[in-house]
Amino acid sequence: MPIIEFLAPHFAFLSEPTAWAALVTLIVMEVVLGIDNLIFISILTNKLPKEQQSRARRLGIGAALIMRLLLLATISFIVQLTTPVFTAFGHAFSWRDIILIAGGLFLVWKATREIHQAVDPHSENEHDIASGTLKLSLGAAIFQILLLDLVFSVDSIITAVGMTDEIVIMYIAVIAAVTVMLVAADPLAKFIAANPSIVMLALGFLLMIGMTLIADGMGFHVPKGYIYAAMGFSALVEALNMLARRRRSEGEGGR
Repeated sequence: MPIIEFLAPHFAFLSEPTAWAALVTLIVMEVVLGIDNLIFISILTNKLPKEQQSRARRLGIGAALIMRLLLLATISFIVQLTTPVFTAFGHAFSWRDIILIAGGLFLVWKATREIHQAVDPHSENEHDIASGTLKLSLGAAIFQILLLDLVFSVDSIITAVGMTDEIVIMYIAVIAAVTVMLVAADPLAKFIAANPSIVMLALGFLLMIGMTLIADGMGFHVPKGYIYAAMGFSALVEALNMLARRRRSEGEGGR
């Protein structure tokens, strides 16, 4: 079979244990990085009309998958983004740094705006009515999803290049991670919508991730383990608070 003969050299890595280890590591890394995207997507799409929310998640994540696969096809260009283009404040900035800083600023702005709306929703609604603009459209939501996914994609691809030379492994890892995102998107969004206190916690996560991207772009690397450990601890505390509130409501209901 000509097709099998053509594909066989590309899957020769399946016989190497090191390649399998790299594949598993990359999938885990992509899934973990996808948590940031999922939180952002959940908060963003929950602002859409209910009948559009699930569709927006599928379209946004599906378009993000296509974009990531296209970026992998230009991997030689992506790798060159780490080459310094100018120096300022004693740090040599590359296009990767500029992309991370721009993405971090966007995330900080978006999270701050959402926190402001959550704390004082009336002023935001009055502004929307006065300006005659809609809160959020389907196209705007998908555009913002793609914009942020571009930032994370460039960073994850550059990291992946340092872990393996097999482009097929990178493709499999990206497809597996995005599949997990598609499966988890609706349940996570519904959980966030059903628990208002989770929204503020998630916005705090996005704010922290945005500041981390800016710091990374400025040359101050913050280990991802510290970030996700803080997020996990905060989520555990909030889970205990939710359990305590549920027990109190059950106790008051039984009286």
